[in-house]
Amino acid sequence: MTRVKRGTIAHKKRERLLKKTKGYRWGRKNKERAAKDALLHGLSRSFKGRKEKKREYRSLWQTQINAATRINGTKYSTFMNNLKKKNILIDRKILAQIAKEYPEVFKKIVEESLK
Repeated sequence: MTRVKRGTIAHKKRERLLKKTKGYRWGRKNKERAAKDALLHGLSRSFKGRKEKKREYRSLWQTQINAATRINGTKYSTFMNNLKKKNILIDRKILAQIAKEYPEVFKKIVEESLK
C-alpha cells in the first residue's frame, strides 16, 4: 500500500481552526485542543446571541426614547400610543437616533403627537 502524507492538509485544518478562534482569551486562541472546545461552544451559542442582541437593542432604544420624552414633558407609553393614533410610522431605532442627535426635531415630533 502506498504511503499517504497528510502534513499540509492537517496543517491547513489547524490553521483554519485557529483563525476562527482569533481574539479568544488565554490559551483558547493558540492551543489547538482548547481552541476546538472553545469554538464548539462559541458556535453553538452564537445563534442565541444573535437573537438576544435584537432584544437588548430594542430595550436600549426604548430607554433612550423614554429619557427624551421625559425631557419634553410626557411619558414613553403615552408618546408611543399617540404616535400610533396619529399614524406616525417611525420605528424605535430611528426615534432613538433622532432623540440623541437632533433633540429639536424630536421635540417637534412630540408636539405633533400631542396635538
